[in-house]
Amino acid sequence: MTKIAGVASALPQHKYDQRVLLSALQKHWGPKVDNPVFLERLQARVGVETRHLALPIQEYYGLTWGTANNHWIEVAQDLGQKALCCALSRSGFATEDLGAIFFVSVTGISSPSIDARLVNRMSLPVNIKRVPIFGLGCVAGAAGISRAADYVLAYPKQVAAVVSVELCSLTLQREDISIANIISSGLFGDGAAAVLVSGAERTADGPEILATRSVFYPNSEHVMGWDISEKGFRIVLSREVPEVVQDHLASDVDAFLEEQGLSRADIGSWVLHTGGPRVLEATAAALELPEGALSASWDCLKRTGNLSSASVLLVLEEVMTKRRPAPGTYSILAAMGPGFCSELVLLRW
Repeated sequence: MTKIAGVASALPQHKYDQRVLLSALQKHWGPKVDNPVFLERLQARVGVETRHLALPIQEYYGLTWGTANNHWIEVAQDLGQKALCCALSRSGFATEDLGAIFFVSVTGISSPSIDARLVNRMSLPVNIKRVPIFGLGCVAGAAGISRAADYVLAYPKQVAAVVSVELCSLTLQREDISIANIISSGLFGDGAAAVLVSGAERTADGPEILATRSVFYPNSEHVMGWDISEKGFRIVLSREVPEVVQDHLASDVDAFLEEQGLSRADIGSWVLHTGGPRVLEATAAALELPEGALSASWDCLKRTGNLSSASVLLVLEEVMTKRRPAPGTYSILAAMGPGFCSELVLLRW
C-alpha cells in the first residue's frame, strides 16, 4: 500500500513569546490604531502563545519586498533541507531513494525554485522529478500529500517527498492596519515540514493512504489569498472562512467516506490544519467531534501559530511521533485554503 513513510518539521531559531511580538506591533502601529486595546484584543483571540520568525525581530524594520524575498530564498533552503533530512532519517530512506519532490509555498517566489536548489545542496538524484506548487496556501500541505500519493500509485517502486516552507513574517505589510492584517500579524508564523510518501513496493512504517479527494468551491476566490502590489503580498482573509467550513466540510467528508464504505463514526483520529480558533471551532462543530478530538491541532497552534501549508504537516508529525493511533485506526487528514477549496486524505494506521 501507499504509505506516509516519515514526517519532520524544522523551525527557525528565532522564537518569541506572543507578548513580545505584540509589544513590537503596538510600538509600530500604536499611533495609527484608533483604539490600542482593540489591537491587543484581536491578537489575544488567535490562540497563539509562541511563534518562530525567519529573522531576528529587529531586522524586520525597513525591509523592502525584494529584500524580504531574498531572505525567504535563503531561509527556505535551510529549513527545507533540515526538514527533509530529518524525514529521511526517520523513514530509513536515503536521498537516492527519492523519485520526485513536490515543493509547496505561498510566502515567497524563486526561479529556479527552492526544490531545484535543494537538489544541489543535498545532492539529490539528477533525474528526480520536480513539482514546485505556488498559490494553494493553507491547503497545500494536504494537497502535496495527495499529489505525491498519485505519483507513487503510478510509480510504486519510488518514494516522493513533499517539502513545505512558509515564512509568513516576511510578507507582513507594516503600513496596513486592516483587521485582516492585524489578525494575520498575530496568527501566522514561520516554519517548514517534509513528508515522504512511499509506493506499494517499498517498505514503510507509517499509515496507509487509502484515498484522497479535492473539492473546489466555485466563485469563492474572495475568501482567502493575496493581493499583489509593489509592496508585496497583502493578505486577503475574509470573516467568511469559518462559515465556509460550516457550510461544506461535513458534507464533503461524509461523501468522501461513503465512497470508501465508511462514516464519521469510523474515524478515530483527526489531523486537521491549524487555521485559527474560529476555524478549529467551526470544524469541530461541523463534524460534531467530541471534546479533545482536535487537541493535536490546538497544541500546534499554541506552539507555532498558523504555518499555512506546513501547519497540517506539523499536526501529522505530532500524531505520528507522540499520539500514534492504534493499528487499524482510520484518520482523516484535511486542510482548506485559497480557491476556496479543501483537500481530504483518508489514512489507516
